[in-house]
Amino acid sequence: MQLSELAGRRVAVWGTGREGIAAIEAIAPVGPASLVAVQDKTTFLAASRWDGAVPLFEGEAMGPAMDGVEVLVRSPGVGESNPWIQELRRRGVVITGGTALWMADHAKQTIGVTGSKGKSTTTTLISHLLTATGRPNELGGNIGIAVLSLPPAERYVLELSMYQCADLQDSPRVSVVTSLFEEHLDWTRDGLPSQYYAHKLNIAMHGPEAVVYNATDPTLSAELAARSGLPLVPVEPWEAEGWIVRHGERLFPRDAFPLRGSHNTGNLSVALAALEAAGVDVVGERAAIEAGLRSYTPLPHRLTPIADPSGVEFVNDSLSTAPQTTIHAIEAYAGRPLVVLVGGQDRGIDYTPLRDYLRDKAVPLTLVAIPDSGEHILDVVGELPNVRREVAEDLPAAVALARGLVPAGGVVLLSPAAPSYGRYDNYEARAKAFIAAIESTRVTGTGG
Repeated sequence: MQLSELAGRRVAVWGTGREGIAAIEAIAPVGPASLVAVQDKTTFLAASRWDGAVPLFEGEAMGPAMDGVEVLVRSPGVGESNPWIQELRRRGVVITGGTALWMADHAKQTIGVTGSKGKSTTTTLISHLLTATGRPNELGGNIGIAVLSLPPAERYVLELSMYQCADLQDSPRVSVVTSLFEEHLDWTRDGLPSQYYAHKLNIAMHGPEAVVYNATDPTLSAELAARSGLPLVPVEPWEAEGWIVRHGERLFPRDAFPLRGSHNTGNLSVALAALEAAGVDVVGERAAIEAGLRSYTPLPHRLTPIADPSGVEFVNDSLSTAPQTTIHAIEAYAGRPLVVLVGGQDRGIDYTPLRDYLRDKAVPLTLVAIPDSGEHILDVVGELPNVRREVAEDLPAAVALARGLVPAGGVVLLSPAAPSYGRYDNYEARAKAFIAAIESTRVTGTGG
């Protein structure tokens, strides 16, 4: 469905965040027969937020406002499990999202990136390297600007969440998938991993020219192989003997890319393969790409080192919300004395992958549990000879404890394997609390 198809129809936009505002602003000029904003919960936002042009109905007022609506444009957080979504589907209401409306008009100009993890790094890297090779582009989606607010451009690079992929009816020209594991099951209708996988991989189901994916991920490989007829481009890491290599030629040293860890080598390889699929000669343009890599600024809160006078390296990986990302972080620092702070919002995640990794790789470290899920993570990991287990009452206490557990040259890694909600507003607030705890324990001379 294109934006133009909303002309003369009765439309509701569900959501009052940046996606909802972008949808209202994009739909209104099209000329719908009626246009309202709705939310099933009252958020105390005044209708004046919409400058009076579009009325806002919240809470109990949403029901009457939905009578006669033909098309619902939902914001990403409104999932299939929501009773209203199920009821509106029963009524025959067309349900779509702002990303789907935008993609119907821009798919051929777009590289779209999704994945359970790794998508932010891969998306920003693709955009940065396109610019470095003289190909201006607009970056947006789940990161940066909502797609319906993007300016006209020759090409676009979008990070797409599972929520944004679910409603797509047009695939980006180059569809990129970085990883696939269970997450956000509460958004799906029945809480099934198969439903999450289907929503996520919907990015590739509507006519892409290329589906570039991380072939080292067994779940992702199996799920894509089960979907016949896709133009698959499997990607293994392009690293050999400390170099990034393509078609037998050394392109540039691996350390030209500032992000450490084998998982980031994988993200880099996927990004380079996406550039190739978009028409970039990565061998012929290696010099410009290397220069772009060396000027790339890593995302904050993803394996961000914090130096300390004690000689201990603190690392902020607050963006880690799943055991797989914590595994990647541990891999990046294995071989040094290591303390890992784990725990956050308890949303029923399966932590057996972390247990299996620590058991099979026998990486020596200390796990320090922080609320709310930290002790549960320790229970799942269990007693392992290579793992010391400690419990702290909160994040500041965990930092103070860690200072006494790791010597100079060691690492204290905040990689929680859980969301921040409950104790903190978001991962950024959790990171600020981590940094504040480092500074306060430094001042008091605790540990070290």
